[in-house]
Amino acid sequence: MRILLVDDEVPARERLRRLVAECEDDYEVVGEADRGDEVVDLCIEHDADVVLLDIQMPGADGLEVAQALAMLEPPPAVVLVTAYAEFALDAFDCKVADYLVKPVRRERLCAALRRLSETTRPQRVSVPAGTSGRARRRHLSAHYRGGVQTVPIENILYLLAEQKYVTVRHHGGRMLVDESLKALEQEFPDRFMRIHRNALVASERLVGLEKGAEGASLAVLNGCDERLPVSRRHLPEVRRFLRNG
Repeated sequence: MRILLVDDEVPARERLRRLVAECEDDYEVVGEADRGDEVVDLCIEHDADVVLLDIQMPGADGLEVAQALAMLEPPPAVVLVTAYAEFALDAFDCKVADYLVKPVRRERLCAALRRLSETTRPQRVSVPAGTSGRARRRHLSAHYRGGVQTVPIENILYLLAEQKYVTVRHHGGRMLVDESLKALEQEFPDRFMRIHRNALVASERLVGLEKGAEGASLAVLNGCDERLPVSRRHLPEVRRFLRNG
């Protein structure tokens, strides 16, 4: 379970990080924030399952942030962590999953995370072999013009390796990610099929083959006007896939 820590005080974040580690379960702190207006972008970027969220922060308060997080699809579970117990009723109006009062006790935090691990697990896709136990992401993301650009995995048409980046072609255009094509293939083996040493296509979008110049085979993707070369090495697998529907 991937956890984002949000508090404007460094000691508070350090304490939460230590307490999470002491829970002795499969939890990973994937990021931290000290301002409310950073949280949504960081949550998307790190694909967080749970946000441990302070209420009083610069930028935006925790209740405003909780409302914004609830708009994500799927939303992360939000646990408010604050010294002010009087915010509890307002917090649950914002659909938070739990409410912890500072100073947070380890037993209380671990119990909250155990409950959430059961409710958030259906949101995660089972981990395929070769991903070293890391839960699969629901989005790919990249920094763009001072913000974070994200694309849901199901909206991706193909992935093309070009120099040190991978071009993510999706319904809305293109995005560059600093990842390897091989790592993406291993993370999403049921989503993408390799058709060339530098190209993966969304399997569900692959609908046919066309002949190109000099007899080259080109992949036809539903919803995409472009045609991508299929190498001789991968052509038999592509043909089998198309024959089997």
